[in-house]
Amino acid sequence: MDRAQKEKVVEELGQIFESSGVVVVSHYEGLTVAQMQDLRAQMREAGGSVRVAKNRLAKIALEGTPAAGIADLMTGMTVLSYSEDPVAAAKVADAYAKTNDKFVILGGSMGENLLDADGVKAVAKMPSREELIASIVGCIAAPASNIAGAIGAPASNIASILSSIEEKAEAA
Repeated sequence: MDRAQKEKVVEELGQIFESSGVVVVSHYEGLTVAQMQDLRAQMREAGGSVRVAKNRLAKIALEGTPAAGIADLMTGMTVLSYSEDPVAAAKVADAYAKTNDKFVILGGSMGENLLDADGVKAVAKMPSREELIASIVGCIAAPASNIAGAIGAPASNIASILSSIEEKAEAA
């Protein structure tokens, strides 16, 4: 790799560290190509990405970014999992680590907050952006349906009272 290519990689990594909601650093030694492709597919499905980069270039790219503290994690065969959603990459990485013992989460960052392996697992347990939006919509929609039911209830009550009066009149 020549100097221009290295500079391009550093710039791309810098963008990842600047714009990602979460970055998870993991060791992947011993993973097969098929397993790595499976991880990439799962991450892509969740809205994230996976990137293998030289540790030296990643450390250079980390300088001056909010995630600069994770430079210490860049040893050995590391892979970066990242997403704009602050939870998606952590969820996928945690789930993948549970099913594959060769994939070991070292830590990561969530903006300026540094995470150890347990911190990444804690973030993975949080609801995703889509789950939060769905619960908020549910909370907003529930009172509206209750109001509609309350408004319609007197009319249905009057109709049932009139119906019972009519039945009593017919019986008499």
